[in-house]
Parts: sequence; structure tokens; C-alpha cells
Amino acid sequence: MRKKFITLILCQMLVLGACSSGNGGTEVQPEQNAESAGQTEDTEPEEEKEPAKYQEKLNAISPSAYSNADGLALEKSAYISVIGKSDGKVFWNEAKKGAEQAADDINKALGYKGSDKVKVTYNGPSEAENVDEQVNILDEELARYPVAIAIAIADAKACEVQFDLAAENSIPVVAFDSGSDYKGLMAMVSTNNEKAAAEAAQHLAETVEAGGKIVLVSHDSKSKTATVREQAFAETMKSQYPDTPVAGVYHLDEMKKVISNEVNKGAYRFDEEEPSGTELPEGEKIKEEDITRENIIDYILKKHPDVKGCYATNGEAVVSVVEGLKRLGMEGVQVVGYDADEAEVEALREGKIAGLVVQNPFGMGYASVIAASRAALGMANEAYIDTGYLWVTKENLDSKEVQKMLY
Repeated sequence: MRKKFITLILCQMLVLGACSSGNGGTEVQPEQNAESAGQTEDTEPEEEKEPAKYQEKLNAISPSAYSNADGLALEKSAYISVIGKSDGKVFWNEAKKGAEQAADDINKALGYKGSDKVKVTYNGPSEAENVDEQVNILDEELARYPVAIAIAIADAKACEVQFDLAAENSIPVVAFDSGSDYKGLMAMVSTNNEKAAAEAAQHLAETVEAGGKIVLVSHDSKSKTATVREQAFAETMKSQYPDTPVAGVYHLDEMKKVISNEVNKGAYRFDEEEPSGTELPEGEKIKEEDITRENIIDYILKKHPDVKGCYATNGEAVVSVVEGLKRLGMEGVQVVGYDADEAEVEALREGKIAGLVVQNPFGMGYASVIAASRAALGMANEAYIDTGYLWVTKENLDSKEVQKMLY
């Protein structure tokens, strides 16, 4: 028995020796390329995303058909274009992640690998809310003939020509986050902004004594989202809390022109001195591009030194208001608004923000791809898909429900 075992070992050694190089060392075999392995580069094992990290965000989507990739028999290599209002901002990065996760789920469900995969790309303006840049991106994407487009419309009236062109080429369009009145949109995927803005108004009114003035700071005057959030808030305050008036409504995209005009006419100064009331000489006049976000917020707050509450319609506006209040030493002003980037969460924890509408951008990105896929396949779509939101305060910030929705 022992002899047989030794003989077997010797045979194995002879086989190994035949594979060695001439210098006596063992030859290092080249790595097997993707083709010889029967794979393409894109078919290498992908890191599995842990469902617990994002499943709660999908569960918030209603109807639930838009929270999964079931039954979407897209053709191999189909291309879906997703266009946001910005590229690189926290909110839009989260929407991009959601869109990419939907693509992963579609390909997994269909068993597509490599070049057969359904492709979903995200693009957005380098400068947030830049309407012209977004329109240019839309033009470029239409020229690539995607099977469908999902877009967060920065200007409710800016893309109608492009949407007509998409319809002529049988490219369905789905809106997410912010839509328009264009009749040909296949679906709208967003927060219920009417409900969220009304809730923000109710909470702010509860923290401000009757008679206290409120200032409304809207991130723009062009998007449907901003308009709805502004109107729903103002209407709720007027109808339910008439003793707590909205003393001023300001659109950040219009304020550079307003301030530069007042400064040049001598009606406003950036410092604490009294305005002269005399128009500045031509060589001393400032241009709109000279006006900063800090100048704008300071102007708004100085117009209302007795303000008791501020409502801002997106994350950047919220942070700008908080920083402005600190800069001017205005204490005790209650701030509510939208979103939950790192600076907002920190300010909420420190008591500088009274409450936030925390949206679900991951769910928006995901559901918009599902809706776009359904449209491309000629399947029925709901006119409105609700991606949910949470009202978050310092008290519930660390709850499991809230932590799973933060981004």
C-alpha cells in the first residue's frame, strides 16, 4: 500500500516537472483573458449591493409596481437617458444612484450581461438649475435615440420643442422631481409637494407665535417644483394661520437683478450705512454677476429685521438662510425647508433648523427608470408616482426610520 502511495507521488512530480520552465522555476501562466474565459469585460462579478441599505427607500414608492424591475422585457442593449437638474450635488448624486440601481435590477431580472445590458446614463448641468445647459444636454441625448428619457425639468416652459421632437421620434418622456404642463409626458415621479409644503407650514406656524412674520425663500421662479412648494405653503399659512403672515416671497434666481438695480439707484447699500438715494456714477455701478448668494440672503433678512420664521424650498436655500442668520446675528428665527444634506443635518441637530422635509431622491431615480422602461415597452403608466417624504426634526433625527432615508 505504501509503495503504491509513493508511486502516485512520483507520477505527480513528473507531471509538474513537464510544466516548469527551462531555468528550473515554475512558469507563471498568463491570466486568462475575458474572451478565453467565455466572458466579456462587463461580465466580471459585480459587488452585490446590500438590500438593507436602500430597500426602505424603495418601499416608500407608491404604487409599489415602481419599486421593482419585474416584467420589464426591454430589448438587449436598450438605452435610457436620465437628466437631472445638476451633476455632483448630494441630492442629484442620490437620484443617480437610484437610477443605476434600477438598471442593475432590470439586467439581473433579464439575465443580461456584457454588451447586452440595458444601459442607463445620468447627466445634469454642471451648474445647478442651469436651464440652457440642461436643454443642450436634452438635445444631445435625443440625438442618441434612447428608448426613453427621464428628466427633472429645470424650467417648466423650456423644453417643449424638444419634447415635441421626442414624440415625433417615438421617444417617450417621463418627468421626475419637477415636471411641466406639457401634455405628452408619460408619468410624473416626485414628492407630493403640495402635502409636504402644507405640513412644513403647519409645523412652522406651531413654532412661531401668532403675529410673527414669515419670509419665504424659493430656490427659483421657473421650476414646477418651486412654484408648487411656494404656493402650497403660502395658501396654508393664509387659510389656516392668518395671524402669522408671509411678509415676503423671494425667488433667488431673480434677486441679482433686483439688488443690483437698488444698489445702482442708491436705494440699498451692502454695509450698514444709510443709502444715499442718489444713482451711482457709471464707473461705480455693479453688475448682476457681482452679486453673491450671501448678498442676496443678507438683503432679504435686512428687509425683515423682525422676522420670526423662514421657509426655504430646497437644501441650498435652507443652508444659505441659516448661514445668513448667523452672519447677521439674528437669533431665535425658526427655519424649515427641504432636503437633508450634511450641512442641514448638522444644523438640525444643533437646533438651527426646526424641521426638514426629507425627500427620497434615490426612489425618484429608481422609479423614473422603471416608469421610462414601461413607457418604452408601451405599458400603462400611472400619471403620478409618489416617492414619499418624512418630516424630520431634532427629536426624530436618530430614529431608524429617518436614518434609512437620509442621504
